[in-house]
Amino acid sequence: MDEFALTLGTIVASTLRVATPLMLCALAGTLSERAGVIDLGLEGKMLATAFCAASVAVVSGSLVLAVGAAIVLGIALSMLHGFACVSHRGDQVVMGMAITMTAAGLTVVLGIAWFKQGGQTPPIPDAVRLDAWFEGLGAALAGIPLVGPVIGGGLLGHTALVYVALALVASVWWMFYRTRLGLRWRATGENPAMVDAAGVSVLGMRYLALAGNGVLAALAGCYLVLALNPQFIPNMTAGRGYMALAAMIFGKWHPIGALLACLLFGFLDALAIRLQGAALPAWLGGGAVPVQAMQALPYVLTVVLLAGFIGRAYAPKALGTPYVKER
Repeated sequence: MDEFALTLGTIVASTLRVATPLMLCALAGTLSERAGVIDLGLEGKMLATAFCAASVAVVSGSLVLAVGAAIVLGIALSMLHGFACVSHRGDQVVMGMAITMTAAGLTVVLGIAWFKQGGQTPPIPDAVRLDAWFEGLGAALAGIPLVGPVIGGGLLGHTALVYVALALVASVWWMFYRTRLGLRWRATGENPAMVDAAGVSVLGMRYLALAGNGVLAALAGCYLVLALNPQFIPNMTAGRGYMALAAMIFGKWHPIGALLACLLFGFLDALAIRLQGAALPAWLGGGAVPVQAMQALPYVLTVVLLAGFIGRAYAPKALGTPYVKER
């Protein structure tokens, strides 16, 4: 039983670590799409801000500067998206893909030019990386049978951004469904003409949504290099932005639903790591579980979810539609 509790605690811890950037990105997409702006640039924003955070961390040796620079870049990319698609009514899908493609190429080019390591950054000093929280409390609880390994080893001892991500899910839910701002926010994506008639700026609400979107995407990028990996690697996001969009759709544009979908993706990733080298049952021919098959599970699930095996998911009615004020 102790071994089972330890295994469960390990899987819970891995699930939270893997799901955190997905949660932050899914929330970023929820903020913008609830206001009527499609954002396929989440992958690019996360990649660009991860490179920015890693570069600033290596050069300055300051965690505050690294996170601050990444947030500024995330907001700037979102404002660029807004300038093209909200102010000038450009195609939101094309603009989002342009941001992603540009980030994928530019981070490699700048990485080679600045650090001359094939697009990678030098390792980030440990002093700049995020520290684990509640490690002492986790160690104190570890001796309690069953509960200790799950709570102490699984839920405690993570970096601050893990707990920030969980708190942000609750905060966004409360803002959407318990505040006047949230009502206006959701109405902007459903019926912008009604919002305009109430004297609220539709463009202002969409820019506000994109600003929040940029901050959350930047935090996801920061987590990749300041908590998960010790340096930036080209294309290290590995499709996480698209997985976050799938989680947002799976969650029906609801913060809690998106959280559950991200935890499911994180669980599959953690399970894939755990099952590496495990033996197949005899009725399946025996032998080891193919590592590649397990690693592909989250991506296969993304395709399955997007193919419509989740029931009807109704997007905001004004999603992707530029607002033109009637005269």
